[in-house]
Amino acid sequence: MKATGVIVEYNPFHNGHFYHMQEARKQTNADVIIAVMSGSFLQRGEPALVSKWQRTKMALACGADLVIELPYAYSTQKAETFAFGAISILHSLRTKDVCFGSESGQIEDFTKLLAFIIENQVTYNGYIQQYIKEGNSYPKACALAYKALQPNEDLLDLSKPNNILGFHYIQAIQQLDSDLTPVTILRKQAQYHDQTINKHSIASATSIRNELLKQACPLSSISHVVPETTYHLLQEYYEKYNIFHNWEHYYPLLKYRLLTLSNEQLEAIYEGEEGLHHRLKKHCQAAQSFSEFMTLVKTKRYTWNRIQRYCLHILTNTTKEEIEEATKGDLPYIRILGMSEQGRQYLNITKKRIVIPMITRPTEINHPLLSIDKRATACYALAYPPEKQADALHEDYATPPIQIKQESHPF
Repeated sequence: MKATGVIVEYNPFHNGHFYHMQEARKQTNADVIIAVMSGSFLQRGEPALVSKWQRTKMALACGADLVIELPYAYSTQKAETFAFGAISILHSLRTKDVCFGSESGQIEDFTKLLAFIIENQVTYNGYIQQYIKEGNSYPKACALAYKALQPNEDLLDLSKPNNILGFHYIQAIQQLDSDLTPVTILRKQAQYHDQTINKHSIASATSIRNELLKQACPLSSISHVVPETTYHLLQEYYEKYNIFHNWEHYYPLLKYRLLTLSNEQLEAIYEGEEGLHHRLKKHCQAAQSFSEFMTLVKTKRYTWNRIQRYCLHILTNTTKEEIEEATKGDLPYIRILGMSEQGRQYLNITKKRIVIPMITRPTEINHPLLSIDKRATACYALAYPPEKQADALHEDYATPPIQIKQESHPF
């Protein structure tokens, strides 16, 4: 059986994701689609709108055959580390292809750029350090270094978010010496950062979240941009918990942590650098909301995402030492969140060639990577109504992989 991987957050699953999965299967002639999906918290340092279990149901209902959790130590990282963790999982699962959306739509653009960067690596790294010293954020320094390297070259536009991720996927394939074949699909209509929903059937996840967080239920305003199953699963989740998760639910907890931890403790938290905690401590005393707090804290040097990730690690008490320990060496396990009948068959056929343990519950293995995930899941559950928290905390330990029986795929 031939497997194609997709690397996703599904926050939430929308029509653009459905198109991506449809095209990934068609263009690679895949028997199985493996979705490596972030868990409770995401790459930009924010909570997922709904739980990983609800998003797993969305993915399986719309064509995924295996849903694998991308651990917190990778899912809440800069693009390079996020990509390396996800590609490592697909490589370990003996996946043949990895398919990602991009603003370019041409895989040759990515391979050409990787060769160019490798050839000019020393100069490129030198430019990055120079621009950081001038007060630029790391992403901005990388963009400036790249521009300085190739003023006359017609190369990939790395100012686009999906191009950036795609480049790092291909870079990770090269670093792992993997035989994964990268495939890219041109993003349709909506762009990653679009804030509002338009009349088209495809909208950005950002615009959908904005709409949901603005008015919660009823959900009629998003019905034309998400599959019917996503619509019903979002409605079901809101009716059960009366919540779509966002940072405002966690801000009082973050504020407590900032005001009670010592400077030494905050410096030990992952991504705590250059006295950033002093700025956070100062502004959390005045800011009445997380959005106000972030507006006060953000600077030219520290991007919104960078600060948000640091705040998340403070919330979950994730230290530099823990991340280093959790991510060193080979991938210790693969956690299965859900599968179709096709996915189960693929695992049965392939399991002898998969050397990493596959787990279905967090009690099956003891590793720092999983310890961080357990703590992050517990933090995520604190946003639920008090009477729902005990069940939510237990859910991660008790829920087996979600399984669906599907005679044929929905496309």
